[in-house]
Amino acid sequence: MPNQNPTAGMLLALVTALFWGALPIAMKQAVEVMAPFTIVWYRFVTASLGLGLWLYWRKQLPAPKALGVAGGISLILASIGLAGNFVLFNSALEYLNPPVVQVIIQLAPVILLLSSVWVFKEKLGRHQIIGVTCLLFGLLLFFNERLVELFTSFTGYTRGVMLAVLAALVWVIYGLAQKLMLKYFSSPQILLMIYVICALMLTPVASPEQILLMDQRQLGMLAFCCINTLVGYGAFAEAMARWQASQVSAVITLAPLFTILFVDLASLIWPEFFAAAALNVLGYVGAVVVVSGAMFCAIGHKLIGQHK
Repeated sequence: MPNQNPTAGMLLALVTALFWGALPIAMKQAVEVMAPFTIVWYRFVTASLGLGLWLYWRKQLPAPKALGVAGGISLILASIGLAGNFVLFNSALEYLNPPVVQVIIQLAPVILLLSSVWVFKEKLGRHQIIGVTCLLFGLLLFFNERLVELFTSFTGYTRGVMLAVLAALVWVIYGLAQKLMLKYFSSPQILLMIYVICALMLTPVASPEQILLMDQRQLGMLAFCCINTLVGYGAFAEAMARWQASQVSAVITLAPLFTILFVDLASLIWPEFFAAAALNVLGYVGAVVVVSGAMFCAIGHKLIGQHK
């Protein structure tokens, strides 16, 4: 496993948050004409080719036989988790706006944080308990206008929320399994194997010919989604290798604020294609509380320590 480097881990986690913050905006445009399974298939195929060529050039292609039985099980679980997350995330965007999906998906790092304490024996401090509590309270504020609808009726909005929650849950499986595999391979080698397996799993249900239905804007958005897979998940995997999983999870919770910011900017520049985040004051406050809770998870021990 690579040596721990908190500074590099934090910077890589921030890169992940930026790219993941922009991702649902692009996918929302692509899903207008392309099925979620097909979008995800294109992302995994291009990521496999790009990362595979890079590792081949560096003569670092992985040898899966070195995994053994335990490593092989981790690889399969990580692949199922990531493929499931991608498909469910894209499916949720058919019912919800990007900021809403991005805020819901922040359940994933919270669950990963708690799971890491159990699986990797990482310490859960008082500051992290406070941070998680703030994050969950922030989610309630964010959905203040739709709470009754969420819990009393099964509408398209509720269906989208359920899909996004499921996407968060299966992502945790990927996150834990990926970190376990760092005992056998580097993070790029692990990602390559996962990408290839995911692409193969989705090939039977993908419809590549749907790309012919896309205009230039939608093609550009699909291309960004594919690049995002390489950069966003590459940075995430490297951050996990250099920093505690609980800390990485806290930093990437910044993604919803980036999504809201990018959506509002895009609605000003291209109002015919992008709608501003439809949030009231409490909704915006909730988004800030979510991120503040995540940040307190990461640096709260220093703040508390200063007052001892």
